[in-house]
Formats: sequence, C-alpha cells, structure tokens
Amino acid sequence: MAIEIKNFFDPATSTMTYVVHDPASLDAVVIDPVWDYDPASSKLSNKSSEAVLAYIQESKLTPRMILETHVHADHVTGAQFFKKRFPEAPLCIGERITVVQKIWRDMYNLDEKTTDIHGKVFDRLLKENETVSAGTIQFKVLFTPGHTPACASYLFDNALFCGDTLFMPDSGTGRCDFPGGSAKELYNSITSKIYSLPETTRIFVCHDYQPGGREVLCQTSVGDEKDKNIQLTRNTTEEQYVEFRTKRDAVLATPKLLLPSLQINIRAGHLPVADEQGKHYLKIPVFG
Repeated sequence: MAIEIKNFFDPATSTMTYVVHDPASLDAVVIDPVWDYDPASSKLSNKSSEAVLAYIQESKLTPRMILETHVHADHVTGAQFFKKRFPEAPLCIGERITVVQKIWRDMYNLDEKTTDIHGKVFDRLLKENETVSAGTIQFKVLFTPGHTPACASYLFDNALFCGDTLFMPDSGTGRCDFPGGSAKELYNSITSKIYSLPETTRIFVCHDYQPGGREVLCQTSVGDEKDKNIQLTRNTTEEQYVEFRTKRDAVLATPKLLLPSLQINIRAGHLPVADEQGKHYLKIPVFG
C-alpha cells in the first residue's frame, strides 16, 4: 500500500500530528490532532488544527478516520475540531480507553450522570491485532501499554505511529509514572512488539523534545531504535530498563497541561457539560 505522510509540529507542547493519505484515492487518516490551550488564560484556539485542515483542503483529501494513540497528558486533543468538519470520519482509539477513563474519573471525582466519559464518546474502540480499513487505507492495531494502560500503535504497511511509547533515539521512551503506567509493561511492549518488526519499519513519534536544541525530527526506524535508543536498545535487559525508568520518572516534572488536558481527552475532546449560563468548567484537584 502506497501512502504519503505529512507531519505537523506544535512547538508549545512538542506534539506531532500526522495526516496519512492514499495518493490514488485521496482518502486520509488524521492522527493525534492538537487543540491549543493556554493554561494562564484558560483559552482554547484552533491554530494547530487549522494548519492541518488547510493542508487537507489544499490537497483535496477526504478524512476517513480520526485516530488517537492514547489519552494525552500534555496537550488537549483536537479530535472534535475534525469530527465537526468531517462527521462521517469515525473517531477511534484502543478499547482499553475505558480503563484510563475510570482511573481519571475517580481521580477527578466526576459525576457519571452528567459527565459522559465512557468508551461510547468515541465512535469506535479498536481491538488488539485488528486490521482496520479507513477508505482505501488499511492499518493494524498493536496495543503497546506502559506509558498508559491504553496506549495503541498503528502499523500502516511499513510505517508505525507509536504515540508516546518511543521517542527519537536521543530522547528514549515514554514515562511510566502516571496512574496505571508500568515500566515493565512498556519494556515488553517495545521489545516484544515494536522491536520484533522488520528493522526497516519506519517509526513516527508523537513528540520531539529536540535535545541539545537540534532541529525537529519525527521519523526513526526499528533498527535505529534498537541500536541507538539512549534508554532501551536491543541489549537492554528488563531489570536494567525498569530500574532506570523508575529512577528517571521519580524526578520528572508533572506536565503543565496534565490536569486540564485529561479531563477533556477522556471525553474524546468534548468539554465538560456546560452550566446554566453555557460556561464550561474544569476541576483542579488539590493534593496535600
């Protein structure tokens, strides 16, 4: 299957959004879109998603699906921006999203009666090893938990979109200290699923943090990750990785947008139910 891939980088959150399309049919898939959120003013804007939309329109593409690799903790999803403009394109995520929704529902003490956060807020929940068709485009679903319990990677022929499971080799892997995360699970996801793919398989990451101030990069390969990943190569043992990841995560700062973004992202990009005046409010728990 011949596909073309276009990446869009949001510098505010170091997030990569992708548009995958079939140049013959012009069918397309949008992966991990961004809704810009300023925590200081609590204002939302569509600058990032509008740039993606402009490309879709200029290229005369028809989005057949909107994909989320996981519930993001560092940016607000722009999925509903695209869902409103392309209502026939189903919004999809791995079926273990319900595990993450329950974790954060309890964390925020959300009211189930007025807050629709169940799996049904997504149009389709994808299953492990399922082959999915989006128009003329096909991809395989690989569950890659560890960063979160519900992380999924999507394999389009020889191109894998891995979410926060792996970063560029000079950045390592995703953190595992969020509720439900597991360094052991992430190690197994990477070594048994991603590293078992052909070494020429291209990997497209969800974030690039530009270590050392280098230029933005989004594409690596299974071979490069196995040889050069600074946290997990083909020779790294599970014990070594779990020890490293546990120590590393203990000193990492909390993502700036974690508390606001998760409340929106577990709702598939919908804001909480508005009050009588039509205003939406986020809940910010206080930890002693």
